[in-house]
Amino acid sequence: MNTNVMPRMRQKEKAEMANTKDESSKTTGLTPNEDLPAKTLDEYQCTGNVEIDFPRLCALLDMKDIPAVSTRGQGSSNTETGWKVNDQIALVLQKMLPFLSKLQSLQFWQARLTDEKIISLMNTISLCSSLRHVKLEGNPLPEQSYHLLLSEDSVLNHLFLRNNRMGDEGARLIGLALSTTRSANKNLYTLDLSFNSIGDAGAKHIAQGLRFNRTLTILSLSNNHIGDAGVAHLAATLGEFALTHEEVVERRKLLWETRQSSLQSSFVVDSNRSPADQLPSVLSIPSLSSSKGKKKETDKKGEKPASNKDNQKPSKKPSDVKGPQSKGSKPGGKEKRVPAMEEKSSTILAEQAEETVNPLLDKSVQARDGEIFLPGNTALLSLDLSGNRITEKTLPLFLKSLKWQSEVERGGLIRFPLQRNHFPSNCESNVKIKELIELAFELLFDSENQEEEGQAAL
Repeated sequence: MNTNVMPRMRQKEKAEMANTKDESSKTTGLTPNEDLPAKTLDEYQCTGNVEIDFPRLCALLDMKDIPAVSTRGQGSSNTETGWKVNDQIALVLQKMLPFLSKLQSLQFWQARLTDEKIISLMNTISLCSSLRHVKLEGNPLPEQSYHLLLSEDSVLNHLFLRNNRMGDEGARLIGLALSTTRSANKNLYTLDLSFNSIGDAGAKHIAQGLRFNRTLTILSLSNNHIGDAGVAHLAATLGEFALTHEEVVERRKLLWETRQSSLQSSFVVDSNRSPADQLPSVLSIPSLSSSKGKKKETDKKGEKPASNKDNQKPSKKPSDVKGPQSKGSKPGGKEKRVPAMEEKSSTILAEQAEETVNPLLDKSVQARDGEIFLPGNTALLSLDLSGNRITEKTLPLFLKSLKWQSEVERGGLIRFPLQRNHFPSNCESNVKIKELIELAFELLFDSENQEEEGQAAL
C-alpha cells in the first residue's frame, strides 16, 4: 500500500508546483502599479504610456478588433486617431487621457464623433494638465456642440474645427462662447473654422463674439459661404464701433457695480487696528461729498469716460496681446489701504478699471453724436477670409477699419488673406489693404527687434 501512496503524493506535489509556476508566470511583466492583473476597467492602473495602456484597456472591454493608436513628437506629446470612436473607445480615452502628463495635442480625424462624445471629451480634457491643442476635423455633429470646447473655463489654446459641415447655428453658438457682455473666453488664441458651411448669418454671430473678446489672435474662416453682408459685420468689429442700446445698458450696470464695489472697499475695517483707532478714520469723510458730486457729474455726461491723463494706461504693443496674462493687472492693488477716503476711492476705481478685462469698461470709450463708441478688436492679428464670396463692394469697410487700427497703435491685423473671392486682386481697395497689412507687419517686427536689442544692451 505504501508503494502505491508514494507515487500519488509525488504526482500531487508536481501538480501543485506546476500551478505555482503558472501563477508566477502570469504575474511577470506587470507594471509597478499593478500587483495583479486587472479584471475590470476601473481596476486598471494606467501607466501613462499610450502604447501600453490603450490595448490593455481595450482588452478589458473584450474588444476583438483593437485599433492602433499612434503618438508623435517627443514622448507622448501628441495622440492621433483615424478610426471610429465608439462607446467602448470613448470609455478607454476617458480612463487613459488624464494620465498622459505630456499630452499636448489631441487629434480626431474623421472619427465619427457624436454630440454626446464631445460632452464626454470636454469633461476629460479638463483633467489633462498639459493638453492645449485639439483638432476635430471631419466630424460633423447633428447638434453642432463644438462650442462646448470654448467654455469660459476651457484651458485650450488652439482649436481646429475644419471640414465639419458647420453651419450658421454652430457659428452662433461659437460666437456666444467667444464673448458676451458679461463673459469671454480668455485662453483660446487660435480658432480654425475653415472648410465649413458658414454663411452671412454665421459670420455676423462670429463678429458679435469678437466685439468683447480680447484674447483670440488667429481666426480662419476661409472656404466658407460668407458674402458681403456677413463680412460687413466683421469689418465693423475691427474698427471703432457704436454700442447697441442693450450694450449701453450693460455698460451702465458694470459701472454702477464697479462704483458700489469701490464704496464697499472704502469702508473696509483694518483688523489690525483697535475700534478706537478705526472710528476717526471712518467718520472723517469730507471727501464723500466731493465723490458724490463727481458721480452726479459723470451721470449727467452719460457714458463719457474719465479723461484724467495720469490714470490712463500707455498703449500696448501688438505683441502684448498674445500673452495669457490679464492686461494691466497690478499685484496687490486692492489690498492697499489709503488713510484718506477720497484718495482711497479714486485709487481703487483706477485699479479696478485697469484690472478689468471687459472692453465695455475701456477708458478709451467715446461719446459723440448721441452714441457710445468703443475701440474695435485689435487683439486679432490674423483673419483668413480667403475662398469666400466677398465682392469689391465691402472692401472699403475693411480699409476704413485698418486705417483706424494704424492710427491708434494698439495692435491689429498683420495677416489678412483675401484671395479666391469675387473681386480682382488688383482692384484699388485690395491694393491699399495689402499695403496697410504689410506696413503693420513691418512695424510690429521692427518694434520687437528694437525691444530685443534694448534688452541685449542691458
